[in-house]
Amino acid sequence: MASEQLKLPEQLKERRRVQALIRRKLRLRFIRYLSWRLKRIDEPWRKPKGIDNKLRLQIKGFGRLVKVGYGSSSEIRGRHPSGLIPAVVSSIKDIEGLSPSTHIVYISAKVGLRKRLQLLEELRKRGFRVANGGE
Repeated sequence: MASEQLKLPEQLKERRRVQALIRRKLRLRFIRYLSWRLKRIDEPWRKPKGIDNKLRLQIKGFGRLVKVGYGSSSEIRGRHPSGLIPAVVSSIKDIEGLSPSTHIVYISAKVGLRKRLQLLEELRKRGFRVANGGE
């Protein structure tokens, strides 16, 4: 079993490392101040701007303020949970610069059924993973 792990290609090892980073990523919910107390206030984040706002003053126990430091690392930002880089494709020409070992493909919503089927066939032939392929 240990010898099998040594045979893994470097790309796969790198992808497994990125997947582990994505799994360990800190996922916080930033909710609007007092949305937990008042029904008329929805949850989506709004920056608190009041002069005495406890969240803006960052007093303990009043939730977290959105800051740059909470961002994910540049290594995993924008990656698919599988560790691959997402790419939107709307024609067969768009596939040319992509690699099946590093990219996961999304077929554009603007593509019709006939062209979508052609794209799916071509992508499967070349060994790409299709995120919205229907299977």
